Amino acid sequence: MCGIFGITGHPEAANIAYLGLHALQHRGQESAGIVSSDAGKLHPHRGMGLVTDVFDSGAMARLPGRAAIGHVRYSTAGSSDIRHAQPFSVQYAHGAIAVAHNGNLVNADALRTRLETAGSIFQSTSDTESIIHLLAHSREKDTVDRLTSSLRQLEGAFSLLFLTETKLVAVRDPHGFRPLALGRLKDAFVLASETCAFDLIEAEFIRDLDPGEIVVVDSSGMRSYYPFSGDNVPKRFCVFEHVYFARPDSRVDGQSVYRVRERMGRILAKEHPVDADVVVPVPDSGIAAAIGYARESGIPYDMGLIRSHYVGRTFIEPQQSIRHFGVKLKLNAVREVLEGKRVVVLDDSVVRGTTSRKIVKMIRAAGAREVHVRISSPPSTHPCFYGIDTPTRSELIASSHSVDEIARYLTCDTLGYLSEKGLMAAVSAPESREGYCAACFTGQYPVPFGSASGGKLIRLHADRTERLE
Repeated sequence: MCGIFGITGHPEAANIAYLGLHALQHRGQESAGIVSSDAGKLHPHRGMGLVTDVFDSGAMARLPGRAAIGHVRYSTAGSSDIRHAQPFSVQYAHGAIAVAHNGNLVNADALRTRLETAGSIFQSTSDTESIIHLLAHSREKDTVDRLTSSLRQLEGAFSLLFLTETKLVAVRDPHGFRPLALGRLKDAFVLASETCAFDLIEAEFIRDLDPGEIVVVDSSGMRSYYPFSGDNVPKRFCVFEHVYFARPDSRVDGQSVYRVRERMGRILAKEHPVDADVVVPVPDSGIAAAIGYARESGIPYDMGLIRSHYVGRTFIEPQQSIRHFGVKLKLNAVREVLEGKRVVVLDDSVVRGTTSRKIVKMIRAAGAREVHVRISSPPSTHPCFYGIDTPTRSELIASSHSVDEIARYLTCDTLGYLSEKGLMAAVSAPESREGYCAACFTGQYPVPFGSASGGKLIRLHADRTERLE
């Protein structure tokens, strides 16, 4: 998962992009980058670390122009390395171009093999680089036609921003896996992975890009193209954006993330009630669901776990050693809230189970009489191949253990997951009954894998594969 931001038509484009990336920092903490366009040239700056670490006053001064795109990253394809920091920018036969990508291409290995055979030389293992090579190989003369011919060769999830000397182009894949929103800041157009970026810069939200839409903004204004309109591809928005990844103050595909999570908690309280004294969230992603659970059940809500905001999100940190150690750095129990109480602890998901186990033990150590774990999503049984860095299936505890077995491992008194039906009820509000991808919970993948290998060998990352039976 990554975050992308773009702006055109603003005298301080790079500064606005910096603020937009700051608002999207939760979507990636490994690297950050901005490419600006000025006087027919692209100006890039990328680095490892947080937005505030990568950009200082000197770096910002080297990013002139009225248009810019930016990217915050954590690795889903390609290792954590400066070579993979985006946006990528190149000079090719048709001029300069930069690209920022949120998503994951499931046919990247096949594309890379074909392109290398045709003479392409790759500088990274990132799947995004294949897109640039496809553009370079295209024989179409118009920018949009080159994009269309290249995009038709991609399989998987791709929300993209392209910047040339004269154009800002936004793309959303035909399924709409990853979010991408369009806004207006006075005379400038802005695009972002989430609407919370618009709130920070005081931009007006216009709409979400449609799945399969290409938006082009240049001196002639803004216009849209729908090159996939005849393909009849079903919409498959990522449900995990609502479960965990998006910020609760964002609207994703027409719905308030906060309200969706609150509904998840309310439905969970109906599906898995329990006699208890206090409802406690695992902050921050469990807060809205815990509020919903408390309101529906009538059990008081309290903050029994306090999070240190100087520690990154443990789910997206690439090293297991950091993730393992990060629990104690990230959370601390409040004894005055927990001691002697029957506690319902709300979290958004259980992946490997190691973090949840430590949280349960932390709550017990603070004096809780009972600990009842409630998860505001179904069991995570399958890896995601569309841009979220979930582990291989063998590492997902729910793929090989029953709910009772997981409860024993977590050392909790009871464990209850939101049902798949309950999850879909929470995200499918009356005003938005679109289809969602829930492959991480169901194993039903919307995009076929491994066309070059008979559908058996599935690409997970550049250096890791998993065979489905």
